[in-house]
Amino acid sequence: MQAAQPRRPNSPQSLPKVSHHPFCLSVKGHVKMLRLVLTVTSMIFFILAQAPEPYIVITGFEVTVIFFFIVLYLLRLDRLLKWLFWPLLDIVNSLVTTIFMIIVSVLALIPETTTMTVLGGVFGLVSVVCCIADGALIYRKLLFNPSGPYQKKPSHEQKLIL
Repeated sequence: MQAAQPRRPNSPQSLPKVSHHPFCLSVKGHVKMLRLVLTVTSMIFFILAQAPEPYIVITGFEVTVIFFFIVLYLLRLDRLLKWLFWPLLDIVNSLVTTIFMIIVSVLALIPETTTMTVLGGVFGLVSVVCCIADGALIYRKLLFNPSGPYQKKPSHEQKLIL
C-alpha cells in the first residue's frame, strides 16, 4: 500500500472554492450600469437644451446616487458595512428614482419644447424601466429563494421542526 501524499498548503486542491461572481458581470450590475448611462444621457440632453433647472438637478442627483451604489457594490462595501440593510435601501432608492424620473420625464414631454428636451424625457422614461427592473431584481434577491416564492419544494427537502 502506498501512503497518501500530504497536500501542499498552496496547492489548488487545498484551497476552498469560493463562488465569487463580480458585480460587473452580474445581471444586477448590468442593469445598474445601463440605468446610470441612461440617466446621464438624459441629464446631458437636459443641459444641452437648457431645460428648467429642476430637470437637471433631479437627474444629476439620481446620477450621483446610482454612482454611489455602483461604487458600493464594486468595492463590496455592502458586505463590510453590515449594520445597514443595503438591499432595502437600494429598493427604496429604485422606487424614489422611478417616481421622480416619471414626473420629470412626463413634464419634459408634455409641453412643445425643443428636440433635446424631448430626447431627455424619452431617455428618462427608458431609465424608469431600468429602475423598475433593478428594484425587481433586488426584491427577488430579498426573497432568499432565487427559483421564485411560489415553487414548492419536494417533501424530502423540507425540515421537520420538533
